Amino acid sequence: MEGKYILTAAVPQNLDICLDIILQGKAFQREQGFIQWTDDYPNRSTIEEDIEKGIAYVVKAENRIAGYMCIDFSGEPAYENIEGKWHSDLPYGVIHRMAFDKAFRGIGLADITFSLIEKFCLKKGVSYIRIDTDFPNKRMQHILKKNGFKNCGIITLRGSGRLAFDKLF
Repeated sequence: MEGKYILTAAVPQNLDICLDIILQGKAFQREQGFIQWTDDYPNRSTIEEDIEKGIAYVVKAENRIAGYMCIDFSGEPAYENIEGKWHSDLPYGVIHRMAFDKAFRGIGLADITFSLIEKFCLKKGVSYIRIDTDFPNKRMQHILKKNGFKNCGIITLRGSGRLAFDKLF
């Protein structure tokens, strides 16, 4: 199944579709009864900055962009202070702003994407990922646990507490 999906760097020409996917993600959060992403974050500027920094990625399904995320290997300052404990001090990739086009929901694309991200990280010599999500985002918590991520505790990001997860592979 994974073979027909690719993870690739987002380019400036992808900006509008990436923003649309983020906006769909915001709407999906609200449909589930919570707000993790606010009206003003993430926004067009966030994605533009991700692309400029080379940390914006898309998942393509049959040459169509199906998902957007940030994969950053420079660390996340908010992860320095955790109520709990990370499972490793190894260099890590952090995943932020993961969202999928609603046309691709329900097919296991998140699982496929995590597999692609792990292979990508390994090519960069990194075998450790950290990620966080909001307390009411039960869907993402389920996906993370299903994909082998372990809960590490709570971090504070942009002024609010988040559940922190990591995975060594």
